[in-house]
Amino acid sequence: MRLKALAAMVAIAAVAAPAGFGSGGTAIAQVSGLNQSGFESWLPALRAEAERQGVSPATIDQVFPTLQFSARTIQLDQAQPGGVSNSNAIPPFAPYKARHVNAALIARGRERYASHIGQLNAIGRRYGVTPSVLVAIWGHETSYGAVTGDFDLLNSLASLAYEGRRRQLFADEFVATLKMLERGFPRSRLKGSWAGATGYPQFLPSVYLRLGVDGDGDGRADIWTSQDDALASIANYLSNAGWKPNVPWGVAVTVPAGFNRGGLVTRLVSPRCPRVHERHSQWKTIAEWRRLGIVAQGGRWPADTEMASLLEPDGPGRTAYLLTTNYRTILDYNCSNFYALSVGLLADEVSR
Repeated sequence: MRLKALAAMVAIAAVAAPAGFGSGGTAIAQVSGLNQSGFESWLPALRAEAERQGVSPATIDQVFPTLQFSARTIQLDQAQPGGVSNSNAIPPFAPYKARHVNAALIARGRERYASHIGQLNAIGRRYGVTPSVLVAIWGHETSYGAVTGDFDLLNSLASLAYEGRRRQLFADEFVATLKMLERGFPRSRLKGSWAGATGYPQFLPSVYLRLGVDGDGDGRADIWTSQDDALASIANYLSNAGWKPNVPWGVAVTVPAGFNRGGLVTRLVSPRCPRVHERHSQWKTIAEWRRLGIVAQGGRWPADTEMASLLEPDGPGRTAYLLTTNYRTILDYNCSNFYALSVGLLADEVSR
């Protein structure tokens, strides 16, 4: 999974994983009544997977006797909607925005932005990513590092793999966590959400291994205590996902009365989270949108040649947004229109 981020947060993934670990794995059907005894009986299959993926015998022998089944993790996982809704109704954006683009987050974001502007600008130049967006993701994910989660990653990920709904996904993240141990991070550091997201950016372990970078020059990518490392790692993630330098994520707009939406329905089908993307219109240049009567509400217009799509999160007659390809890279981090919109709006407020 790519903290294609977080292939966009594990907690919302809905695809069931195979029961075993490939053709040579031990197939164990999903059962009710999961417990420590069953967990321990299943662990040899997970151990074999770790061995297959190259984890050292010393690390395996150190960790496996200590693993504990996390019933709380499974309770939280089974409480998730699994990406399937019984209703086509879409909730309003305003309440979500009020929680995630509020005065406290804006004020703290501005303080961090101002006090670290030199390093933020250096990271921005290095990766070609807008610095305020990095701060906004940090604020959205963990309230600027205040809430990072206290679940033991190894216990949670092993328990989720044992549960079996997305076994290979979580087994791979468990193995990635073992490899983080082998990089010298103590287990006491490897804590996070019940679904395995960790550190200030809430990276999955596999994403950390692939995209975590050293931002403060000490030779170590520490996304748990170093703000510079965390922000540089977020920038590396967005750059890897296709962020275009010097292009705003989008702009709030007013759609004129009587606007004809019928001819603007997208015919594209996204291979990932299609329900999120199907809410967007067809792509048009900014110049074309302006000729159609779309009016900016005060934000920075993208260049006339930039492509953008229209999103009306609360329906006709309410604030709408023209969204560039950079908005799509935020969706890559977490595939939710409300998430991506609130990150963009918080970034605008932080840099104001």
